[in-house]
Amino acid sequence: MKNYTLILFLLLFAIPIGMKAQEVGIRTNLLYWGTTTPNLSVETALGKKITLEVTGGYNPFTFHDNKKLRHWLVQPELRLWTCEKFVGSFFGFHAHYGEYNVGGIKLPLEIFRGLENHRYQGYAVGGGFSYGYQWYLGPHWNIEAQFGFGYTYTEFDRYECHKCGEHLGKGHKHYFGPTRIGVSLVYLFKSKK
Repeated sequence: MKNYTLILFLLLFAIPIGMKAQEVGIRTNLLYWGTTTPNLSVETALGKKITLEVTGGYNPFTFHDNKKLRHWLVQPELRLWTCEKFVGSFFGFHAHYGEYNVGGIKLPLEIFRGLENHRYQGYAVGGGFSYGYQWYLGPHWNIEAQFGFGYTYTEFDRYECHKCGEHLGKGHKHYFGPTRIGVSLVYLFKSKK
């Protein structure tokens, strides 16, 4: 996973190069931080009501008893704003790809049963649709809420939960459900207000 970290952050920072300041924003998803995952998004205008946003997250941590939610994720999204970019409602079309090494944890609502007693290592790819709203807080600051729904396909190897546990087989899964959720703090390089 270390090889992809540099590529991920280069992609995130390459987008705004050469763009006008008022056309670029960066954000971090506070809910994603709740999973101990550092994350950053860069968004740039493509037109009056269209923006392209790319999110990246990377979680390198392993906790006591070999509990881990280690992963990296890239999620680009094309956003169509209903009024003007960077304020109000938007509809998004996103894709995502990531690799993971997770296990020893129990997720709420029994999502992905088996993570508590096994470790899974693999990749996930998919996409979906989202709706979001961005509120103006000040000349450079906004706050954003977003929810997305879509499809993810994943292939994985399953292991005993212990460190270096026995390989128990391969598998795959088709998932339909939430693919994007966030409450994000947004910084705009230049305000329009």
